[in-house]
Amino acid sequence: MRFRTALTLASLPMIRAFARGARRLHRNVRALAGGAFPSSDRWAPNLVSASDTPTTPVLVLQKDEYEAWLGEQAADTQAYLKAAGLAKFKDDALVLLPERKWAFMTKNASSLYAFASLPARLPSDGAVYELESAEPLPATAALSWGLGCYSFDACKGTGSQPKADDPPKFASLVVPAAADDYATSLKGTYLCRDLINTPAGDLGPAELEAVARDLAKAAGASVRTVEGDALLEGYPQIHAVGRAAGPKQQPRLIDLTWGSEDAPKVTLVGKGVCFDTGGLDIKPAAAMLTMKKDMGGAAHVLGLAAMVMDAQLPVRLRVLVPAVENAISGDAFRPGDVLVARNGKTTEIGNTDAEGRLVLADALVEACSEAPDLLVDCATLTGAGRVALGTDVPCLFANDEGVAVADVLVAESAKEQDQVWRLPLWQGYREEINGKVADLKNIGNGPYGGAITAALYLAEFVEPAAEGGAAPPWLHLDMMAFNTGSKPGRPEGGEAMGMRALFRLLEARFGK
Repeated sequence: MRFRTALTLASLPMIRAFARGARRLHRNVRALAGGAFPSSDRWAPNLVSASDTPTTPVLVLQKDEYEAWLGEQAADTQAYLKAAGLAKFKDDALVLLPERKWAFMTKNASSLYAFASLPARLPSDGAVYELESAEPLPATAALSWGLGCYSFDACKGTGSQPKADDPPKFASLVVPAAADDYATSLKGTYLCRDLINTPAGDLGPAELEAVARDLAKAAGASVRTVEGDALLEGYPQIHAVGRAAGPKQQPRLIDLTWGSEDAPKVTLVGKGVCFDTGGLDIKPAAAMLTMKKDMGGAAHVLGLAAMVMDAQLPVRLRVLVPAVENAISGDAFRPGDVLVARNGKTTEIGNTDAEGRLVLADALVEACSEAPDLLVDCATLTGAGRVALGTDVPCLFANDEGVAVADVLVAESAKEQDQVWRLPLWQGYREEINGKVADLKNIGNGPYGGAITAALYLAEFVEPAAEGGAAPPWLHLDMMAFNTGSKPGRPEGGEAMGMRALFRLLEARFGK
């Protein structure tokens, strides 16, 4: 007994330290998951529109001008650069010139990530930098810089937390006069990344609802939710997928609306599976490691909503997020079960790990009830989509009414350097999802064409609001929503993919 008491007393400092760390972690993450998202402007101190302090110039040199520029420099500067290994152009090189000016070399200043490495590489001890170039710099320079200032530090320990007198983590830039609406893009991107990066233990369905409510409050929107057993009355597939998670992670449908009722109706639907174990068809451990990102579709539509409301686009916006955790318990839905969707169609469960399309189905039926002028859903839906297009490019599908809109989105995505690529909603594969004992199956018959069969399943729930009418123009984006490695401006972790392109589409279609 004395030994146990001594051990307990000796452990008190460790226990107190642990408790302090747990409280700090909770505060940090709750600051993200409970209020900081709508004003996610951590980039703001690093992008200033004007500065009363002297600026430090950064000379931008592109490949086709470097040789001529080098030949114009004084002999000692040329010798200095040659000694630094820069007798010839070297992409992404950064060097401090003898006259105390920085020079930065880039093959393509118009690239979205051309300047993303600079905020972390330049000294951040109070200096404010200004980009100089012989040619006008692209409007994306400020956005590039801002993307390079992103980091997710909410879960880091005491030694990593900045103190009041610490220098800024990233260097600051005076925003070029021709800067585009970078603030709107950064707001949406930071929000989207933060949501995906937050651990599932701190961002379940209830916390995702809290984020939507904070976003709505900041923008003058409204939110209503249908939660728990109330879903049985109208959203039975959302209930079936989420019911196993227990009372603290109750499934729900989050419904945000904003804008004038007379404006064109734009409805966004985002898959909000806050964590995906795979259900009873459990995922392997390695596949489960990144499953906090399975609400990436919800993160995208909330990020896009933040951009739309920030820019005051003249639309009536509706955002629907079926928020669930696909968990394992005695109450989990099973392979072989038959579920009934909101529109009465039945689905035979071939695999409980194909749950995203089930919750989206109920939300899509609800979305169509208002006959929106445009319906978009975003989802981390299939591995097959990643096999087809890799991890960086979302698959885009469209129904017949949405084909013309899809063409505009692909064009805007190329201009915005936020690429999406269209795959066919190929009806030849429709028979793959015919059920044996139900109307539909939630997986295809074999290993091929999985992104297409998933899109075909969703298409079954995109329907006219009234008999004899037409279905709304519908776009479906199947995305990774995650960087698997780190590059400047694209750190490993949550990523917005196709979101800025969607914003440009809304601008082009509905005006500013």
